[in-house]
Amino acid sequence: MSITTTSPGADPVGPFAHRRPAPADGDSRRDPTAVAVDLGSRQARIWAVGHGMRVAPTIGSGRGQETEFVRRGRIVDAAGCVGLLTELSRALPGSLPAGSVVVACRPVRSTPSDDDALRRVMGDVFTPSRVLLIDTVRAAAIGCAAASGVLMVVDIGAQLTEVAVLVDGQVAGARRAETGTSDSTPDGRPRLLAGVVTRLVDDLRRTTHLRRLTAAALARGILVVGDGATMPVLTARLADNLRVPVRPAPSPRVVTLSGAGLAAIAACRHPTAAGA
Repeated sequence: MSITTTSPGADPVGPFAHRRPAPADGDSRRDPTAVAVDLGSRQARIWAVGHGMRVAPTIGSGRGQETEFVRRGRIVDAAGCVGLLTELSRALPGSLPAGSVVVACRPVRSTPSDDDALRRVMGDVFTPSRVLLIDTVRAAAIGCAAASGVLMVVDIGAQLTEVAVLVDGQVAGARRAETGTSDSTPDGRPRLLAGVVTRLVDDLRRTTHLRRLTAAALARGILVVGDGATMPVLTARLADNLRVPVRPAPSPRVVTLSGAGLAAIAACRHPTAAGA
C-alpha cells in the first residue's frame, strides 16, 4: 500500500491552518484531538490537527487481484477499511490520544445500515473516541467557506455523483447516482457525467418543495468538488447544459476533508453541541 504524506507545516488544505489554543498555566489537561476521515471509493484520506494528512488507495490486493474496500460509497470490506485506516493513523507523526473527536464523511442519502457500518469502522480504528458523521456535500461547503445562504454542491467522485441543495450548511434536498469518473473513457467522461448531473438537478427542480430553493441555488451558481472538478471540459459542459455559473472548488479533491476537519475542530471546542 502506498501512503502519501503531508507535514503539518505543508498541509495544502487552507482551513487546516487553525491552531489549537495552548492550555492555561497550570492546566495539564490535554484537549481532544480533531480528526477528519474521508473514506472514498478510490482513496482514503485522514487528517488530524497538528499531524498533517495521509492518503492511500481504498483498494487491497490478494491472490493477484485487486479488492475494493469501498464500492459506490458503501463499505464492502470492513476489515480492509479498518486495516487501511489503522495504517494511515499510525503513519501520522506521534500518536492520537484517547478521546479524539472523529468526523467521517458519508455520501448523501446513505442508509442507516451504511451509517452503522461506517461508525463501526471508525470505532474499531479510533476507540475510544467520539465519532460524528457529516454529509460530503456539507463538508465541502464548510471547507469552501460557502456554507451560508442557499447553495448547490455537486460532488463528482470516482464511483459516485452527488447533487445537493444546502441552506445555511444544512442539506435541504439531495440526489445521487452510482456513476463517477471511473465509469468511462477520458474522452467520454464529460458527456456522461454532465448528463448525470443535469438529470439529478432536473429531478430536484421537479420536486415541489424544493423548486424555489433549487432555483435560488442555481441563481448563485454551482460549486463542484471531487475528481470531476479537475476536468475543465466537464465543468464547461455543465455550465452549458444548466446555463448557470459553475465554479470548481479550490483543492477540489481535499476540500471535503478540509470541511470535516473544521467540523471536528468545532466539535472539540463545543463538546456538548449537536453532532455533525
